[in-house]
Amino acid sequence: MLDPNTIAKEAIEEAEKAESSRALYEVKMKYLGRGGTVTSLLKNMREVPPEERPAFGKAVNFLRDTLEAHFASLEEKLKEKETLQKLAEERIDVTLPGKKRDMGAIHPVTRVKNELVDLFMGLGFEVFDGPEIESEYYNFTALNTPADHPARDMQDTFYITNEFLLRTQTSAGQIRVMESKKPPIKIVSPGRTFRSDDDATHSPMFHQMEGLVVDKGITLCDLYGTLEEFARTMFSPSVKTRLRPSYFPFTEPSVEVDISCFACGGKGCSLCKGTGWIEVLGAGMVNRRVLENCGIDPDEYTGFAFGIGLERIAMLKYGVNNIKLFTENDVRFLKQFRD
Repeated sequence: MLDPNTIAKEAIEEAEKAESSRALYEVKMKYLGRGGTVTSLLKNMREVPPEERPAFGKAVNFLRDTLEAHFASLEEKLKEKETLQKLAEERIDVTLPGKKRDMGAIHPVTRVKNELVDLFMGLGFEVFDGPEIESEYYNFTALNTPADHPARDMQDTFYITNEFLLRTQTSAGQIRVMESKKPPIKIVSPGRTFRSDDDATHSPMFHQMEGLVVDKGITLCDLYGTLEEFARTMFSPSVKTRLRPSYFPFTEPSVEVDISCFACGGKGCSLCKGTGWIEVLGAGMVNRRVLENCGIDPDEYTGFAFGIGLERIAMLKYGVNNIKLFTENDVRFLKQFRD
């Protein structure tokens, strides 16, 4: 049977050598833990002669109390030492120059989208969010584009399966709206679109905003007035708008929309290539067949639709000459768009 006094001496010597609160804790557990030396002495009391047990038990209890008090005192000192050491290591020299962290900015394409949404909502339009993965029916067939129509080849579509594809235009959203909602309809549908096209002014992934109005008595004049308000708000109050004949399968008549050059006032410059006019979007009156495909009587209702390329508007509005700058995420470029 170990002598309590000998144990006390050994425990105190080991505790004094501990250089951290963790090391001290291990010493404490060695002697006072559930399987520790002092605890074992109390468990083995039956081995002590009966007449010596009272004195032995008293000595062991005194040993335990003494060690607990000593360990507590050392633990307090070690924790204070460790706290001071940690504070010294984490000390910040406030006299050093601070690190400048650049603030973020709203992406120019997102900025344009938000401005357009605000503009058209102010004109009474609702916002529709269509799916990016579409079926051939919604992306082509319902928009009056037959299976053998060259437009399907011209758009260089990203097909996922024979039936499904990454939408090439947000125009697919107008079919979904007209199928599920009766006129009057007045919506814009912004979102990402995809085509296999890549150069300074085209990207495989880009953003469009489709606009659609269907009601009784809608005419080309309503389309012209809406787009004129769009041009004046986005570019300049003095901008003029003109419509040129064009062709899209889902509109008839179809038009290309030009605005007078806001950089030179229509006199001719590098931005408008000396013409005084800038092409900004395509539009037209909704084709009768498209209305019929959606269960809307074209003899009772008419409508107009337009498609705005958000990158194109951003490039014109902010003087960007390469569409790839919008996806490269170069901070030097993006920080120019801070408010």
